[in-house]
Amino acid sequence: MGTSGDSERTVVASNRRARHNYTILKTYEAGIVLAGTEVKSLREKRVSLVDAFAQELDGEIMLYGLHIAEYGYGTWTNHAPRRTRKLLLRRVEIERILAQIREGGFTLVPLSMYFSGGWAKVELALAKGRKAYDKRQALAARDADREIAREMGRRLKGRTGRYAEGRATGR
Repeated sequence: MGTSGDSERTVVASNRRARHNYTILKTYEAGIVLAGTEVKSLREKRVSLVDAFAQELDGEIMLYGLHIAEYGYGTWTNHAPRRTRKLLLRRVEIERILAQIREGGFTLVPLSMYFSGGWAKVELALAKGRKAYDKRQALAARDADREIAREMGRRLKGRTGRYAEGRATGR
């Protein structure tokens, strides 16, 4: 059967801006159809998810805008860096995703690329775009949560707050 290395996940690239620009509703794991030189470039972590997105094409889900740099030791068989790549999902998942995309303003955004058990995978998110004020509210909520956690940590350690034990006077 499988070895312990099968479940190991080696992250190659992540799209940190996606979590800022979109509200993530559900995530999916998809395989990706790659050429040999693309896999070698991925292993060197020469990939960018910045402008990538997924859409339907003839009942399949395709990944557009993903940049995988040409393999440095490749010959004339090298791949095109921004070619369209097919994603591998189960038919039931594809139908579910497409129904939600057609229903309302949802989009498919890649969050990360990684190797799992030797296979290249993409973590896709069904997401809804955020407006500028939503982004500000999310940042404010995250900062408030961070401050609450920091204060709780202080109280658990026996300190009662920011100005406890003479800190306000500079001692």
